[in-house]
Amino acid sequence: MSLADERIERLERQIEALLAKIEAQAARIAALEAENAELRRRLGENSSNSSKPPSSDAPKQRASRPDSTPSGKKRGGQPGHNGSKRALVPPAQVTSIEDHHPTHCRGCTRGLPIENDPNPIRHQSSDIPEIKPIVREHRLHHATCDVCGVTTCATLPTGVPRGAFGPGVLALAAMLIADGHMSRRKVARLLRVVFGISISLGALSESEAIVSDAVAPAVEEARVHALAEKAKYVDATTWYKAGAYMALWVMATATVTVFTIATNATRETLRGWITRVRGVLITDRGTQFGFWAMARRQICWAHLIRKFVDFSERKGRAGEIGQELLFWARILFHSYHRVRDGTGSRAGLQRAAIVIRANVERLLEEARDLSLAGVSGSCRDILEHREAMWRFIDDPAVEPTNNHAARELRGLVTWRKSSFGSQSVRGTAFAANLKSVIQTCRKQERNALDYLRGAVQAALHHEPTPSLLRSAP
Repeated sequence: MSLADERIERLERQIEALLAKIEAQAARIAALEAENAELRRRLGENSSNSSKPPSSDAPKQRASRPDSTPSGKKRGGQPGHNGSKRALVPPAQVTSIEDHHPTHCRGCTRGLPIENDPNPIRHQSSDIPEIKPIVREHRLHHATCDVCGVTTCATLPTGVPRGAFGPGVLALAAMLIADGHMSRRKVARLLRVVFGISISLGALSESEAIVSDAVAPAVEEARVHALAEKAKYVDATTWYKAGAYMALWVMATATVTVFTIATNATRETLRGWITRVRGVLITDRGTQFGFWAMARRQICWAHLIRKFVDFSERKGRAGEIGQELLFWARILFHSYHRVRDGTGSRAGLQRAAIVIRANVERLLEEARDLSLAGVSGSCRDILEHREAMWRFIDDPAVEPTNNHAARELRGLVTWRKSSFGSQSVRGTAFAANLKSVIQTCRKQERNALDYLRGAVQAALHHEPTPSLLRSAP
């Protein structure tokens, strides 16, 4: 072989090696570009295109929300606004009434007779009297038997707290912690400053257990009642117990709201809490809800719309499909809102839904078949839930979103952020039970503090726990 042939052969080998290297680098570049695009997409996630809560949005993202666009109007009441003022307390609730009569004429200064005006101007002012705790002392005496010589001590009668604090103190402390989201130290300070009651942190912890145990039967009764209702809104978020992740579940209906804190968010755990399959379940597309028949479910459209927004922000056909899905979703909710506010009919919504459903499912099927990264899989899963997407069209008792459950969770989420969750099984039960009582009473326009006081009082007298069940207002 000549030198020229050897050189040509060597160069050909080098070219093959370089081509193989370029091909490997091109594949690596493509993978890095895909990874970079995915990371950029994740950086762009917010509450409008993902399941992130609105509180996680950056200030710049909040300013770009559709509902944050300045209207150009000045702050405060607008022209034509009727305004509002404090309503007077009914006379039956007034502590005292004082009549005041003018003594001299403002024109000629002549003295005026005292006459009762049939329609006087009523002015009321409210104040708080000096608060002093009611301290009841129970003296337990001893007596010695003349026959056997045994000394017996009296026992506390039924209804008297075995601890140092009565139902009013226990209920108020529980409310301040559970509804006011106050730390135990702040609650102890408030009780001392405002009410003159000294209570230790240990006694506060014990009071939580007393109140939680007192309302537990009513919370369980409310859970069983919720299972029997026609529409149930179920959602979950994270909770912490001693730093470990837990699952905070809520089940909300028209009349009650019940929470539970479980070790995880698996189907088996949820199935142990939702023990009866009855009515319609409104949820997201979580796999843990698979035990509920698809024919008796409603998938949350708020989650679907956020997914459609995510699609619309992508390039190419995925973005076009996302835009078209958002278009049909806007038409759907426009028709639904007209039914809700009384300007449209249910029959009109049903007629519109025929066309909307056909187009939405057509677009989802197209996206599923295109093998689009991050899109096709989601569309495949949505289509598997297609039977549960349209329940609200025909059933007035079912809402198209799971916002009801999400709103009920906010109080416990705020509590979790300020207290870092709970530190024990007892604290976890207190959080779930007290929030169930507070949210249910609020939903029914009942006084939660009065209910808690009554529940503790019933427990002290070994009487049945007052029920949380009441017809919706």
